[in-house]
Amino acid sequence: MLNDHSRRVERDGMVDTQLVVEGIAHPAVISTMRRVPRHRFISVQENEDAYGDFPLPIGYDQTISQPYIVAFMSEALNVQPGEKVLEIGTGSGYQAAILAELGAQVLTVGIVEALAVRAKEILQD
Repeated sequence: MLNDHSRRVERDGMVDTQLVVEGIAHPAVISTMRRVPRHRFISVQENEDAYGDFPLPIGYDQTISQPYIVAFMSEALNVQPGEKVLEIGTGSGYQAAILAELGAQVLTVGIVEALAVRAKEILQD
């Protein structure tokens, strides 16, 4: 997944115009948000808007959080490599991917089985 260089310009734009200007400053969070391909965690129908500054539907009346919220939570957590994180609400798996890329050992649980299965497939990829 992290070898996915497609849409790199959009990810960089997202980071520069939505995160950095709003105060996200942690170098590891910024770097991680530039690498993890958010478009992989949403449906094809929503893919055009993958790097917009808003949540997107992922089915089952659930959404993927807007990029700023994911970055804000990740920065506030200040996770260190090797730390364990329990995430309640897997959703798309995007937040879990960000935390794992920051070095955390992530255990994520969700109540929507179909979303959990999809997230697992994306994260294993």
